[in-house]
Amino acid sequence: MTRVFSGVKPTGHLTLGNYLGAMRQWAAEDQHRSDALFCVVDLHALTVDHDPARVRRLSRQSASLLLAAGLDPELCTVFVQSHVDEHARLSYVLECVATDGEMRRMIQYKEKAVRERERGGSVRLSLLTYPVLMAADILAYGTDEVPVGDDQAQHVELARDLAVRFNQRYGHTFVVPRATVPKVAARVMNLQDPTSKMGKSDDAGPGIVYLLDEPDTVRKKVMRAVTDSGREVVYDRQARPGLANLLEILAACTGGNPAELSGVYESYGALKKDTAEAVVEVLRPLQKRHKELCADPGYLEGVLRDGAERARAMARPTVDAAYRAIGLLEPASETVVNAAR
Repeated sequence: MTRVFSGVKPTGHLTLGNYLGAMRQWAAEDQHRSDALFCVVDLHALTVDHDPARVRRLSRQSASLLLAAGLDPELCTVFVQSHVDEHARLSYVLECVATDGEMRRMIQYKEKAVRERERGGSVRLSLLTYPVLMAADILAYGTDEVPVGDDQAQHVELARDLAVRFNQRYGHTFVVPRATVPKVAARVMNLQDPTSKMGKSDDAGPGIVYLLDEPDTVRKKVMRAVTDSGREVVYDRQARPGLANLLEILAACTGGNPAELSGVYESYGALKKDTAEAVVEVLRPLQKRHKELCADPGYLEGVLRDGAERARAMARPTVDAAYRAIGLLEPASETVVNAAR
């Protein structure tokens, strides 16, 4: 069976873009057709200045929203990255295969390093090396497919390169993964800046619909969305990015086609109103389930504990094999130690 791995980083509240672009497909398709693992990648949240309490809070919230979105622990493995030591174990081994030049060419490193310097902060070494940790996340599980957006494709390419290089140098150890792009609404754009992705790490809330926003808040954000000059409702991603974003969101929520939907509306106001209501209805069952999960914290803890145990059992043989292949001594078993005594 195909093995799929993907994750969410607890650096901000999950958004409509996270749901329409990834989480919904994970629940509707990936967990049913594959041996799937979905992870809250909390170690990645430590690469920039952060509030420890907020990381813990967002990690729990992200995990509960994955379940609220429809992930079923009976069908897939849901866990927290830091609960499985194999991620960190493998990351260092892969750092011994990666090169400094590869890390510095990573687009996200360049962009985030600039932002950190502009804020007057120092750039943490982990920001440079975290793509190797991401590769370890993927390769530890013998992953075949990694569902990602366009902005993460470069990191999957690095994982592929490291897997191939390790296999050639030290013997076949890793499955070489491939990136897969979600079929619908792969990129939901910021409502106030439709040329930029709706990112959860951006705290400029007016352009971002968060999964736990109240219905009235959702309506206000959508109704205030930036559109374009002109009056005709047409679907043109390049010339009319604001309208195109609204049409794509409406299409993703209703199962329609953006180009066809553009012919239904004669005014921006009507389009915004219908889009807002469609988003509210899509989020309604997710928010209801999230509220239920929050009322039963023991259930979430049990899911994450069981998920970590399953993930650990899947990852350990591959990571142990990588340690042997690269030349590290195996620890003596308890039986051998006792016999030596």
